[in-house]
Amino acid sequence: MKTIGLIGGMSWESSLEYYRIINELVKEKRGGLHSAKSLMYSVDFEEIEKYQSEGNWEKAGEVLAQAAKDLENGGAEFIVLCTNTMHKVANHIEETVKIPLLHIAEATAEKIIEKGIKTIGLLGTKYTMEQDFYKGRLVGKYGLNVIVPEKEEIEIINRIIFDELVLGIIKEESKNEYKAIMEKLVEKGAEGIILGCTEIGLLIKQKDTTIPLFDTTYIHALKAVEVALD
Repeated sequence: MKTIGLIGGMSWESSLEYYRIINELVKEKRGGLHSAKSLMYSVDFEEIEKYQSEGNWEKAGEVLAQAAKDLENGGAEFIVLCTNTMHKVANHIEETVKIPLLHIAEATAEKIIEKGIKTIGLLGTKYTMEQDFYKGRLVGKYGLNVIVPEKEEIEIINRIIFDELVLGIIKEESKNEYKAIMEKLVEKGAEGIILGCTEIGLLIKQKDTTIPLFDTTYIHALKAVEVALD
């Protein structure tokens, strides 16, 4: 079993889900008392969010690259960055360590293609929905057609993430707002929806909708387990 290097804390609420899912899957696949061999470097999200809001992605990249280097030095054999948005600085990590980085968008795209879906809706932070680092990879490398919400809907999604979900606050009215936005994406042609922020899966579950959902936290954790057990 390979040792997984997890960069977490963005937020710790979703990092907790990574740890739970990874260990549950290893137990399911290996049985007995098996659990995952892993290291986690949990950053201070206040610092990272400050760099995000300032647009100082270079500094944020340096912080996460150092975290990855520390994990590599600690014995990690590959890196899992437990967040969608901060894959904007994935290149900083890849340039700093010699071990592989499992990209969350690529793991997700593989699952979408397995389902035969070509047009996909994307929810996430405003950075993930508006900028090209995530959508561009889905379009350019995998040929997917990506639809995002309208500007005012993006603000609603982003506000709920940062004011509620990263703090562990789950509200029924917020779930209903997300579901209404998802329905609009389907009306525009989306065949499924990417839950492209690792906290969204805390709010929206597949049982809440008939729309096919791609929970990036679960998909990324599953990919980590497959690599670790390969």
